[in-house]
Amino acid sequence: MLEDILLGAVPEVASAAVAMIAVGGTTVASAAVGELVRYTGTDFTLASERPPVTIDAIFDLASISKLFTTSVIMSLVEEGRLDLDAPVATWLPEHYGHRTQITLRHLLTHRAGLQPTRRIDLELPSADAATRREAVLSTPITTPVGGPYLYTDVGMVTVGRLAELAGEAPLDELVRDRVSAKLGLDDTGYGPVAAVERVAATEWKPERHGVVRGEVHDETSYGLGGVAGHAGVFSTAADLVRFGEALRLGHLPLTGEMTRDQGVEGAAFRHGLGVRIGDPAIVGPLTGAFGHSGFTGTSLVVDPAHELTVVLLTNAVHPIRGRDGIRNLRHAVATEALRLAKT
Repeated sequence: MLEDILLGAVPEVASAAVAMIAVGGTTVASAAVGELVRYTGTDFTLASERPPVTIDAIFDLASISKLFTTSVIMSLVEEGRLDLDAPVATWLPEHYGHRTQITLRHLLTHRAGLQPTRRIDLELPSADAATRREAVLSTPITTPVGGPYLYTDVGMVTVGRLAELAGEAPLDELVRDRVSAKLGLDDTGYGPVAAVERVAATEWKPERHGVVRGEVHDETSYGLGGVAGHAGVFSTAADLVRFGEALRLGHLPLTGEMTRDQGVEGAAFRHGLGVRIGDPAIVGPLTGAFGHSGFTGTSLVVDPAHELTVVLLTNAVHPIRGRDGIRNLRHAVATEALRLAKT
């Protein structure tokens, strides 16, 4: 049944799709459909070599990366290195010294009043990653601090920098040491991916001279060197199931606080710290589930009530963004997961 769902969406929605469903910690369904690279450009010309998708294919997670950043943050909070309600200016006085009302909790719930994104690669085309990061950290406030909800990658870039300062290490190392290595996620981490032959291609980008594969799709993350708090992590379905199970079972620090409703106003869903609760774009009938989606066509849904972890990895931006059907596909996979949980 799961394979049939993916077959109904490939290649119209995405050229590659992998789905995996775990009930009570046991994988009960998985499927891989499509081709890792299908097109050579925006005219949908077929590539001469189109390697088939396998169940261990690696995908660009896009904004699901935010959950890994948040998990690092929660480990630092547990150790007393960070305080969710202390001013961010404590760590970034040169950038936040004049806006001392903003806290880490504001950033993790998208209530810091920061603009949604910065195409820093276009703003500073000749600058290095460090200079671009400083510019992003100086992004002005555009809406009231404390709400309403305004989804912002800029805020999560800032969160990633706070993790580096408090953790005394680069973010990619913190994710590796505090999350991936701890959970045995051997195929999870920031790019570029060495095993590029296992990676699903994403968008055709003329500024990068062709179809992107094995490097982060997100332009802001790429402009910051590929490692940022909002995007840049790659993973497989099996690794992401294990990560979701760790969140469900509380095997990572302070997951209860991370997945608790923070009372955010103005969003189409409830919000935890870094995670969305009941996001109608991804949960389908699993209305009590938490998780996150990714712009590339990925999603992680964890439903504690039904002991479910549901992973969908696609490259819906290959060869161009804006293709229809990813929401329906996410709902279909979630509906199948609920059916399996009840059998």
